[in-house]
Amino acid sequence: MSDTAAVMEFLLSRRSRPAKILKAPAPDAAELDVLLTAAARVPDHGKLEPWRFVVLEAPACARMAQAIENRGNALGMEPEKRDKAALTFAESPLVVAVIASPKPSEKIPEIEQTLSAGAVCLSLVNAALGAGWGACWLSGWPAYDAEIQAELGLAAQEWIAGFVHIGTASATPPDRPRPEISTLTTRFQT
Repeated sequence: MSDTAAVMEFLLSRRSRPAKILKAPAPDAAELDVLLTAAARVPDHGKLEPWRFVVLEAPACARMAQAIENRGNALGMEPEKRDKAALTFAESPLVVAVIASPKPSEKIPEIEQTLSAGAVCLSLVNAALGAGWGACWLSGWPAYDAEIQAELGLAAQEWIAGFVHIGTASATPPDRPRPEISTLTTRFQT
């Protein structure tokens, strides 16, 4: 199989691995640096790098789980919703928070910078999957909560584009139904 065919086979069969099935081991620092380097090779009009990474290894994931539980309690959140979000971090061996960090620019609209941050999330998931790890991109209420954002040291103009969970998949999830491309495609006629 050619390299091109192998890449297309990967892209046509890629499947995120749910966070609940990701266990240790996770990539070590050197392996993660390679994944982050691959993730950073996204469209970035103006070379602004409108994103950054916050790496949470297992002890930091446990700390984040506690912060999420505390915040959920302070908000009077339903226990199931609070616990689900906290457990996702408590059981994760590694989480990379992709932080959207838009830069002032007269030429590059913020929406382009936002799309670049989203591209980083997907590129990180694909790099991890391509390297043999399990990975998924999540958000949920903690991504949008100001106190959780402060816990991660976000500046006022920053926000969380996604939490990318990475580890060793303990199972292979079944594939899910995929969209029928013909129903989503319009061919512009000349």
